[in-house]
Amino acid sequence: MLKSKLPNVGMTIFSQMSALANQYDAINLSQGFPSFDCDPYLKQQVNHYVNNGFNQYAPMPGMPELQQAIADLVSNQYELNISAAEQVTVTSGATEAIFVAIQTLVHPGDEVIIFDPAYDSYEPAIDLAGGKCVHLSLSSPDYRINWAEVERCMTSRTTAIIINSPHNPTGSILGEEDIIALKDLLSRYDIHIISDEVYEHIVFDGQVHHSVLRYPELAEKSFVTSSFGKTFHVTGWKIGYCVTPPDLTAEFRKIHQYVTFCTLAPMQKALADMMNKNPQHIPGLGAFYQHKRDVFCEHIKDSQFKLLPCHGTYFQLLDYSAISDLPDTEFCNWLTKVHKVATIPLSVFYQTPPDSRVIRVCFAKDDETLKQAAEILCQV
Repeated sequence: MLKSKLPNVGMTIFSQMSALANQYDAINLSQGFPSFDCDPYLKQQVNHYVNNGFNQYAPMPGMPELQQAIADLVSNQYELNISAAEQVTVTSGATEAIFVAIQTLVHPGDEVIIFDPAYDSYEPAIDLAGGKCVHLSLSSPDYRINWAEVERCMTSRTTAIIINSPHNPTGSILGEEDIIALKDLLSRYDIHIISDEVYEHIVFDGQVHHSVLRYPELAEKSFVTSSFGKTFHVTGWKIGYCVTPPDLTAEFRKIHQYVTFCTLAPMQKALADMMNKNPQHIPGLGAFYQHKRDVFCEHIKDSQFKLLPCHGTYFQLLDYSAISDLPDTEFCNWLTKVHKVATIPLSVFYQTPPDSRVIRVCFAKDDETLKQAAEILCQV
């Protein structure tokens, strides 16, 4: 009989809730994908490259023009000049980039600190590398990192910390005080950072995304991952990238080449064109999603749900403790089946869930869908 390498892993909650939404014909605010289409120019360029022969293997690190567009974006956004050829690797989704970064860093017995609630791909990748997850819990309503607690968990086996800002699922973001604490930690410990920044351009209310790429002393010890799927509304394309120093890139690519080798060539070409010829899209992304957050929050404000702070991403947390004592997974199932709105229970993002009643909704939907869902939730 086959012995599983991931015996405790089953179907993800996102697949479960989307299947339940389909079964009960519910509005799907669970899985994090947009209900609207990408820019017509992007589709036009994909068709152009498919029809003009760009259908073979792309270079393993990525199409040079896309690598350069990413390097230019990093320079413009974070004032860090990097080598496109030596520091940018295009991957088949940000999840692949995170997986490869973990495999690059983690050896059997190594420890990696992650913050719960945490994106569900982190721990399985660490387990497969023979490492151990050290879970630190973030608490409602602000979900801030306690850096004194982080230091108490540091051991001689700690090899990396995974940070995620803007944070899925809570919508919190790292502030200047977090960056100061992280700098201090890296100055005293020989560790690396894996910085999951897939929602980097979706920050609200005039706040700033503090990418580790803004800070050279952090950048030189970090693998920074991001996602074109989130930025250009094409989650189904599964195209992301990793930015890291040349010596780390060399090790990263040793593994990347045996995971996916390369990513779809015509999509890479089209994304490079989009970034070069439609530069207003990325700066406008925060306002675009802030509008959607505000539409949803305005229409649900008179409900029995309590809105928790949302500073970035396209996720909003709702506290339902005034409505039900059901555990969150049961509540989400009930909400889908009875009221026809699918959401995600927050407890699945924790190793040891807190005693709270919080669910996550995705507001990357058209305005009418958000209003319709809010109207239903106001009746719960």
